[in-house]
Amino acid sequence: MRLPIAAVPLLALALAACVNPDTPAGRAADARHESYEQIGDAMKAIGDQLKASAPDVAKIQAASATINGLAPKVETWFPAGSGPADGIKTDALQAIWEKPEEFKAATTKFVEEAAKFDALAKAGDMAAIGGAMQGLGGSCKGCHDKFREKE
Repeated sequence: MRLPIAAVPLLALALAACVNPDTPAGRAADARHESYEQIGDAMKAIGDQLKASAPDVAKIQAASATINGLAPKVETWFPAGSGPADGIKTDALQAIWEKPEEFKAATTKFVEEAAKFDALAKAGDMAAIGGAMQGLGGSCKGCHDKFREKE
């Protein structure tokens, strides 16, 4: 499909309106989104393997390492000025900045569960991995329920 030449600038303008401003806060929000995409992709990869008739432990271990590597950084992804009250397009709720102690507790729980899951994944015990996935997923859900826009 070919767009009329006049449509190209309008399309570019529409796309530009969908991203955050080129400011430190806007870049932080965009980087945060991309990092969460990596975590989400890794969680999906683990879930897919756990549902497979013959799970590939190496894929679980690789995805687990991604999550465990990113988990300790989560708390740093929300600098002042990068929330919805600041005009930033984000799924993060303003509660992150309003209730920092609660958010820190939620991120600490995620870090702990990610490390626990990663240790079990490295050991390759599929029964333990399956059980630990509930704890890891629960730590994600706990944060999403309080600090993320509903989808």
